Amino acid sequence: MTNDLRHHIDEAMTLAAAHLGQGRVADYIPALAKVDPDKLGFALALPDGTLHTSGDADEAFSIQSVSKIFTLALALRRVGSDLWTSVGREPSGSAFNSVVQLESEHGIPRNPLINAGAIATTDRLIDGRGGDAVAEEILNFMRARAGDDHVEIDFDVALSESETGARNRSLAHFMDAFDNLKHPVETVVGVYFRQCAIAMSCRQLARAGLFLAMEGRDPLTGEQIVEAHRARRINAIMMLCGHYDNSGEFAFRVGLPGKSGVGGGILCIAPGQGSIAVWSPGLNEAGTSLAGAVALEHFAYAAGWSVFD
Repeated sequence: MTNDLRHHIDEAMTLAAAHLGQGRVADYIPALAKVDPDKLGFALALPDGTLHTSGDADEAFSIQSVSKIFTLALALRRVGSDLWTSVGREPSGSAFNSVVQLESEHGIPRNPLINAGAIATTDRLIDGRGGDAVAEEILNFMRARAGDDHVEIDFDVALSESETGARNRSLAHFMDAFDNLKHPVETVVGVYFRQCAIAMSCRQLARAGLFLAMEGRDPLTGEQIVEAHRARRINAIMMLCGHYDNSGEFAFRVGLPGKSGVGGGILCIAPGQGSIAVWSPGLNEAGTSLAGAVALEHFAYAAGWSVFD
């Protein structure tokens, strides 16, 4: 079985490498515009602690919107189902930073994985505390899940996001106008920019997501990170909403819950099997790693890990 997985990864990487250079890096964030578009990494974490890696799997990158999965888990731990009074659970069918639906839907974002919904989720996670303390909590959570204290916030990226973050601020102000934020806009977006600027490698990210493959329990520490029913629902939201207006295509091709980030990372969960992280900075038009999605499509098919099998 281990040899089969290794073979599937090698095949997936070969196929994905042929697509390097076809996507576009997220150049609207100056710090991300400098990233080498020809990077390609793959890591597979299994419940017994085995990690299979390939390519640039040990190079840290900005996880960006992949962080939304982890802040969602933290917010659900902190405020429980009350979170859903601030954010919905439906696919948006719109771009990740769209403002269109907020007005007609009275400042309630469609789901926690679009930018507006992630900002609302971060607002609820703050829960009356200072922004610095919450950013530190998120960072420590990521370190614990990755089993690596070397995970850090890339403050150059955070500053770059803040300096070019007018649209995210507009989303926050729009929600605030509908009384759907409980904290000052700058406090909320200050945490949000920092969580998106967390830098991790594929190896670290795959390990961090493993609890979602095992019904909310970290199989290596035995800790129940979130209740099993919440882990299942996080996976459902990833499947429906994890790639914005590209979510249906990703589900069709890969068949696994996943979350992409404009830094080029994708975290995929194979329930009961393991957690997969890929990274390649060249993005398709929807903001999902182009080569990374190719690698995941082949691996999921070859390993038979689609949730629809």
